[in-house]
Amino acid sequence: VQLQASGGGLVQAGDSLRLSCVASGRAFSTYTMGWFRQAPGKQRELVASISSGGSTNYADSVKGRFTISRDNAKNTVYLQMNSLKPEDTAVYYCAADTNAYRPFFTSDYWGQGTQVTVSS
Repeated sequence: VQLQASGGGLVQAGDSLRLSCVASGRAFSTYTMGWFRQAPGKQRELVASISSGGSTNYADSVKGRFTISRDNAKNTVYLQMNSLKPEDTAVYYCAADTNAYRPFFTSDYWGQGTQVTVSS
């Protein structure tokens, strides 16, 4: 499985961005997909995930501002980011968990990362 993320950029606080991640292969609809981010000097953290059935989970820091969605016909997962803050600045990675029976998101495949920079 190959994941190709895009959509990052430099924006001002309060702006919006939409990240996209396109997956290869025919089993995309069965995967749980997630978006992670890693800021300089910090650990990579799970920002949002969406199951094959459409159930979503969010980190507390982005609840109410970010929305994860998927389009199985396009093998694509999105992360709509609104009301961006400088602390959202990070490299954002998409990831795929191919085992629906795991209790926690476990990344089997990673995208290459896309930089999001939010200026104050």
